[in-house]
Amino acid sequence: MIKILHLSDIHMGSGFSHGRINPATGLNTRLEDFVHTLSLCIDRALTDPVDLVIFGGDAFPDATPPPYVQEAFASQFRRLVDANISTVLLVGNHDQHSQGLGGASLNIYRTLGVPGFVVGDTLKTHHIQTRNGIVQIITLPWLTRSTLMTRQETEGLSLSEVNQLLTERLQVVIEGEIRRLDPDVPTILLAHLMADNASLGAERLLAVGKGFTLPLSLLTRPCFDYVALGHVHKHQNLNKHNNPPVIYPGSIERVDFSEEKEDKGYVMIELEQGNTTWEFCPLPVRSFRTIEVDISKAEDPQAAILKAIAKYDIQDAVVRLIYKLRSEQLDVIDNAALHTALKSAHTYTIQPELLSQLARPRVPELSASNSIDPMEALKTYLNNREDLKDIAATMLEAAEKLLSDDVEIWLEGAASD
Repeated sequence: MIKILHLSDIHMGSGFSHGRINPATGLNTRLEDFVHTLSLCIDRALTDPVDLVIFGGDAFPDATPPPYVQEAFASQFRRLVDANISTVLLVGNHDQHSQGLGGASLNIYRTLGVPGFVVGDTLKTHHIQTRNGIVQIITLPWLTRSTLMTRQETEGLSLSEVNQLLTERLQVVIEGEIRRLDPDVPTILLAHLMADNASLGAERLLAVGKGFTLPLSLLTRPCFDYVALGHVHKHQNLNKHNNPPVIYPGSIERVDFSEEKEDKGYVMIELEQGNTTWEFCPLPVRSFRTIEVDISKAEDPQAAILKAIAKYDIQDAVVRLIYKLRSEQLDVIDNAALHTALKSAHTYTIQPELLSQLARPRVPELSASNSIDPMEALKTYLNNREDLKDIAATMLEAAEKLLSDDVEIWLEGAASD
């Protein structure tokens, strides 16, 4: 039985807008949060102790992190080197330079020949000797369409057809690796990818490069004793039968408010051929808290906001206060009082939203199902906008000129052809 710690999506250096400068260190407090959380993962690897650490990719927000962020990351993983614990670092989409071209931020560990460290930047099988036996690890870094296909091959194909062709090509390559596996050695597939039935999170907004979605059937192979995934920030097990377990540990820290309600952590594995067990280990990370209140109909708008804030424990949390109001209520809000009410938060933002801008009624004549002349559409729109009455005539005149100019340009082009 081989003990393994599986973590992923560290994103060291993310979320600075949610932090502040620590005057004692000169560092952003969110960087300090990420370093602390990573240190807890490494602490567990050392005290348990584990035989192997596998990282599922996305060490930083991009491939060129500032030196002090690189140093913060390296100082934690250096502790594994000192303890003689083997480590596999997989390259994710954020680790790749220029969307897969020009190397990756993690390649420096291979260049320097860091003892016990393996960098997975290609689809390859690695045989790793741990203190309790050998492990076979197939590394599958983040792949883009251009990795497997040329532009000419995808020309004229729909997105679904391209995805199907890419999956078929990748399956052939993976089959080649599987044939070379030693059937008597436990095997892990370590991959940074988007599986077709995964629940998404912040990675939808953070994604770099155009990847593609892979079917779960490609991963649930009997030759794999554990499938370690990275990329999706929400912890989940994609194979409820656990044969093999297909696990996203998720990110180790909240990157933004889209992960407000997600648990963060890592996975502890006891690897054994045909009998692998695993456990998700939550981490104590900083809370994110959204306070949203509609005060447009409140008799005392200020009191309504303060009452909404008081309902939550905001001590040391990253907070955003969103209150919706009518324009005539702006003058009755005491912003100084709101700042005082939020001062116990780690950081906070206050976002007033005018209700008239959020809920403007649609004009039925301008629905997508109706076909209408552009000028008539503009006239209909302006007739329903009291606030644009003074400039409506000028806008119509400008629109007519633009349309006539476009027609002349088109006719000249057609004549030259």
